[in-house]
Amino acid sequence: MKKVGIIGGCGFIGSYITKTFLNNGYLVKVSATDITREDKYKHLMVLEHADNLHISELDVMDKAILQDFVSDCDIVIHCGTPFILDFQDAKTQLFDPTIKGTENFLEVISHTRGIEKVVFIASVAAWNTNFPMPAGTKSITDTFDENDTRFTTIESHPYAQAKFMANQVVEKFIKENSNLSFEISSVSPVMVLGKSMSDREDSTSSALQFLIKNKIAPDEFIQALYDNDVPFAIVDVEDVANATFKVATTKGLHGKDYLLTSETYKISDISTMLNHQEPKEKASIIYKNDLAQNDLGIHFRPVKETLNNYSN
Repeated sequence: MKKVGIIGGCGFIGSYITKTFLNNGYLVKVSATDITREDKYKHLMVLEHADNLHISELDVMDKAILQDFVSDCDIVIHCGTPFILDFQDAKTQLFDPTIKGTENFLEVISHTRGIEKVVFIASVAAWNTNFPMPAGTKSITDTFDENDTRFTTIESHPYAQAKFMANQVVEKFIKENSNLSFEISSVSPVMVLGKSMSDREDSTSSALQFLIKNKIAPDEFIQALYDNDVPFAIVDVEDVANATFKVATTKGLHGKDYLLTSETYKISDISTMLNHQEPKEKASIIYKNDLAQNDLGIHFRPVKETLNNYSN
């Protein structure tokens, strides 16, 4: 049996990736920042094939521990960067673990034998830190795909800036290391929604869905989304997991970065659908998924199905 190491494998997206690899006959090693917090990973221990699952404590800032984590893995998935919108210190909570953590990880895997594939769970922010607003001079109805130029601005949210910079670190590493013995690929999901596998109350993705469903605005950032009825491109968390598995197990994708996306709806219609009502407007396609569909054979489910799964 081959082994996959999943950094962040007990988070919102990571849990579905863990489940997918277990269901496909892999030994799975999942990281936890604090192994004494069983509430963070207990939902994984009841999965089918959980006897092939191992939980390991990991700090991405510690290269020795990182080395130990990846040393016996055939595949490594990195989805362990923090998703925090309400922060106290951007440097310690976002920039350091996201950027320095990526640098540490790349240094470690470059000296590790036996790894066949590395996949980064990046973000749409690696393409456009202005998301959900348009990139650069684009209008709100202009489409965006992997042929477009990446866009960033210092006015963007620090989370988005950190993800963009981390992706630059990965691209620079690939460019400077042309003779790697393994492939590196990335997936960049838009707004990831769906039902959480855990009952944790500190999941940003689950919290956002709860806020939007109930039209709650705990801060100016969320209130501005309602006031401007901002359109969001959405992708189902299970589709992200399936795409990640496909990328990890398909050869010949070195250096590719796939946008993972389905339909776009205004936030008012997202709230309406979360409450089991029909949206006022039809879905639009802003962020395009042609590359992922063609290379990976991924079918992206309709947003209405995703929101219905969360509400149920």
